[in-house]
Amino acid sequence: AQIITYGTMAAKSSIRDTARVLDLPLNDADRIAKLIPNMTKLNKIFGMDDKALRSKFRSDELPKVNELITLSQGDDLGAQTINQAKVLEGSVRNTGIHACGVIITPDDITNFVPIATAKDSDLYVTQFDNSVVESAGLLKMDFLGLKTLTLIKDTVKIVKHKHGVELDPDNFPLDDEKTYELFQRGDTVGFFQYESAGMQKHMKDLKPTVFADLIAMNALYRPGPMEYIPSFIRRKHGEEEIEYDLPAMEEYLKETYGITVYQEQVMLLSQKLAGFTKGEADVLRKAMGKKQKVVLDKMKPKFLDQAGAKGHDVEKLNKIWKDWEAFASYAFNKSHSTCYAWIAYQTAYLKAHYPAEYMAAVLSNNMSDIKQVTFFMEECKRMGLEVLGPDVNESFYKFTVNNEGAVRFGMGAIKGVGGNAVATIVEHRKDGKYKSIFDLAKRIDLRAANKKAFENLVLAGGFDSFDTHRAQYMHDDGNGVLFFEKVLRYAAKYQESQNSSQVSLFGDASEVQIPEPEVPPCEEWGTMKKLKQEKEVVGVYISGHPLDDFKTEIENFCNVKVSDFYTMERFINREVCFGGVVTEVQHRESKAGKGWAIFTVEDYTDSFEFKIFGEDYLKWRHFLVPNSFVYARVFIKDGWVNRETGKKSDPRMQYNHFAMLQDVMEHQAKKLTIQLSIDELQEKRIKLLKNLFKSHKGDAQLHFTMYDRADKVKLNMPSRKHKVSISKELLEALRDEEVPFKLN
Repeated sequence: AQIITYGTMAAKSSIRDTARVLDLPLNDADRIAKLIPNMTKLNKIFGMDDKALRSKFRSDELPKVNELITLSQGDDLGAQTINQAKVLEGSVRNTGIHACGVIITPDDITNFVPIATAKDSDLYVTQFDNSVVESAGLLKMDFLGLKTLTLIKDTVKIVKHKHGVELDPDNFPLDDEKTYELFQRGDTVGFFQYESAGMQKHMKDLKPTVFADLIAMNALYRPGPMEYIPSFIRRKHGEEEIEYDLPAMEEYLKETYGITVYQEQVMLLSQKLAGFTKGEADVLRKAMGKKQKVVLDKMKPKFLDQAGAKGHDVEKLNKIWKDWEAFASYAFNKSHSTCYAWIAYQTAYLKAHYPAEYMAAVLSNNMSDIKQVTFFMEECKRMGLEVLGPDVNESFYKFTVNNEGAVRFGMGAIKGVGGNAVATIVEHRKDGKYKSIFDLAKRIDLRAANKKAFENLVLAGGFDSFDTHRAQYMHDDGNGVLFFEKVLRYAAKYQESQNSSQVSLFGDASEVQIPEPEVPPCEEWGTMKKLKQEKEVVGVYISGHPLDDFKTEIENFCNVKVSDFYTMERFINREVCFGGVVTEVQHRESKAGKGWAIFTVEDYTDSFEFKIFGEDYLKWRHFLVPNSFVYARVFIKDGWVNRETGKKSDPRMQYNHFAMLQDVMEHQAKKLTIQLSIDELQEKRIKLLKNLFKSHKGDAQLHFTMYDRADKVKLNMPSRKHKVSISKELLEALRDEEVPFKLN
């Protein structure tokens, strides 16, 4: 049976649930809930005096907490909600199922514990929760499912299909240089437990060379032991002396450079130093991990006496025990860490040796999450891998790799193109590649691939490999029938005539010739229209991104992404700059006859709906045109406070400046700084830079930052003779030559 979990009402959910019952408007409930700092209980807040509140909460949280207390003292519906929520907080709200725990009994489970059914599980669930079940003496096992295992399996399948190589991940060599190079560069995107920005930074510093380094870093990169990471790195590189409290400890601490990292090390050392049995060592591990003071107080004298009897210094033994007590509460299990590191190593090995196949599997396993697909497509670009759109002659249901080594989009990622449609396209492709849309429509099962599937394949570029462009497929001659619909009608008639197998009077099968519809001549769609249609049917831009031409402007002149506007409170009393493409505009008029607008701006990561009123609207409305590329500077003001209720509105925006992204480089780029290491100062490089600046003369200042990594010296020098014209061509040339630079 699985194990039940009891969910209780936390502070914010008790506010929202109470508000729902008392009919408090949703936005008021949301505003009250947002006044409560994360991980804080209502009863804790209301049980403190002013001094305790000041010491407990940060300066940005304190005004919100005080506002919450003030609101609770009123006599309106909001106050009633807060006071009722205080009573309900901590009550059992719902039941769930333990993520991975399973109870195994030797006999019918009803003989041991009360059970219940759950809608999310085919198994029974125990009515005792996790803590009670174990103390009742039942065997609890944790079974964890991991998406990464599917990812490894899918990569192995793609490699076999593409190269005919049968890979066995369990036998990958543990000393593969290319694999460790990925970790050393912090190139760990898509690696289980190693892909966070913090872990990438530590990997670059550590430069792991053996598997034990990966195990240790996995165990150390957690709250608590993280503070040991810098020392661990210095000791590995010989920058810090490795010390052992007792020489006997070296045997078990050598692999982690003298730092106790794992629970198993505590167990082994307690056996070696004090002669603990394996059972006693395990009790010690549990007691330390769960901070069972009574058990620890019993075991400490035993440890000191037995280890002292073996001739070890009692003072040092006291220090060791004290260190263990501090460390073991967050010590990690080495067997867990080894498994995690091994899975990460397998993914790293695949990424190092079969990058395209690995990224195809990663994209396939995230197909339902558009943001993740976008993120991993960017990673493919960074790796120098081409990601091609769906193609009826190369794509399968999931992402694959074509003969040129490019990642090919899966047809299953297109809305409205189901598994049956993909299956019939792939099945009939075995008889030879499709030569045209007519050939494809004649050969496949049209019951499996319907009109919607064809339309979305057109819009996603699935038929682009034929000598016909998307606009032609969607062309309407004026009779209300699109060209691709005519193709479907033609193919249905063709298949009908084939199936009827008409036989002539003389016994020969008669070939009924049905003429193919004529491909209409028309103009191709522009890039923006193509990309917009791709986004509609797939959720991401495939053949490019509208902002690709303005990447430099966005990276250098914008200090926020549009997604940051969802948490505007962070930017109050600050001017922020953002850029993007305007995807939607609605011009409105208020009851007083004043114009205002709602417009949506999208960048690489997200989109946000902005509102603009009054003079700002009159001044900047000419920039609000769908598919235009805009750059804006906005000042974020605090929200209005309602004098009657004391409630504060959301932060407000003051639009200080609008410009077309196309004009930003020319008007904003004032200074170019070239960043060079002293080691890179070769004549050839200096000559190249001279020639570049000669051919891009202009009015912008040119600066040089010279640095010496060894001596940690940095020198900033303005150029007196040269001024440059900062253009995309110049910046592109600097990138091609791998010359680091900074604008303004």
